[in-house]
Amino acid sequence: MNISERKSLERLANNVRIGIIEGVYSAGCGHPGGSLSIADVITYLYFKEMNIDPANPRMEQRDRFVLSKGHTAPALYATLAERGYFDKEELKTLRKTDSRLQGHPDMKGILGVDMTTGSLGLGISAACGMALSAKAYGAENRVYTIVGDGESEEGQVWEAAMFAAHYKLDNLVCVLDLNGLQIDGKITEVMNPTPHDEKFRAFGWHVIVIDGHNFDEIEAAFAEARATKGKPTAIISKSVKGKGVSYMENACEWHGQAPKEDLYLVAMSDLGKIAESLK
Repeated sequence: MNISERKSLERLANNVRIGIIEGVYSAGCGHPGGSLSIADVITYLYFKEMNIDPANPRMEQRDRFVLSKGHTAPALYATLAERGYFDKEELKTLRKTDSRLQGHPDMKGILGVDMTTGSLGLGISAACGMALSAKAYGAENRVYTIVGDGESEEGQVWEAAMFAAHYKLDNLVCVLDLNGLQIDGKITEVMNPTPHDEKFRAFGWHVIVIDGHNFDEIEAAFAEARATKGKPTAIISKSVKGKGVSYMENACEWHGQAPKEDLYLVAMSDLGKIAESLK
């Protein structure tokens, strides 16, 4: 990846982070921390990796994306808006009663959302079904899912992992967002699910470990996943919860609350400075 491409993706990811904060602040509730930590990976997926078309969001040959950690819907919505699926102004309607942008993704309301998610563990399971269906019909669609590290404490995640390996779903990529924190604290103290890399390997997956904020590593990982045959790929994405907002970084209290006006302004200032540095 050349410098120009990297800078472009970094700018897009920062715009996604601005959209996340705008949405959560307008709602007065939501999940900013884990949304900010996946902004780089989801930006790469929607702007570089996946075969999608905002002008034809239901095209059969499109790649599928499932946000298994559905509470981080602000990241998905901000990315869809940045990619042109709907106007960015709509982000300010997040979680409003009459809004399409509910607290968790709803495939019935928003073109560009491939699966309704919320209950942890169900998203990766649905992604497995999509990947198996594509295989059964000889389709070339690839399926991508993002799973939370706290979510990986759910047994259903590992049932899905066993399923995917058994059926050799090499068209499936699971990104595990390893930011180390969940709503109650450190994942290693709440219900330690580590080491994720060894667990996925034991279940028969190809495993890649990356810095989830480094676009060169992100690009290399998805290229390696495409080249992997006969087994699904797990990308362990080491990330920073609240990435980009000074007071939210590595702070579990920002897992599920919105900033008041004073802290909203600090967040927008932080992201504004990043935007300036990327010009």
